[in-house]
Amino acid sequence: MSTQTVAVSILDREFLIGCSPEERPGLIAAASYLDGKMREVRAASRAQGIDRIAVLSALNIAHEFLQYKERSEAESRALAQHLQMLRAKLDGALAAPLK
Repeated sequence: MSTQTVAVSILDREFLIGCSPEERPGLIAAASYLDGKMREVRAASRAQGIDRIAVLSALNIAHEFLQYKERSEAESRALAQHLQMLRAKLDGALAAPLK
């Protein structure tokens, strides 16, 4: 697998990151998302240090991820219950004698 260097800009700073050609679109999207989050944190808190902005942004992203994960797991459980109920109805219908 070949590696290429991709330049991404985060808070007006350029970073060169090595990745495979297949990973490039995801890397660019992630860098853009991070840049947006860091700009939001900087504007909202007037935090000056890049380290503080980065940590606050990472905490916000981790919080979003955990909320999404929890919501996704709850939806998966609800779907599994619904499918189990449908299967029970189908099994009941198939077991009933034909008239």
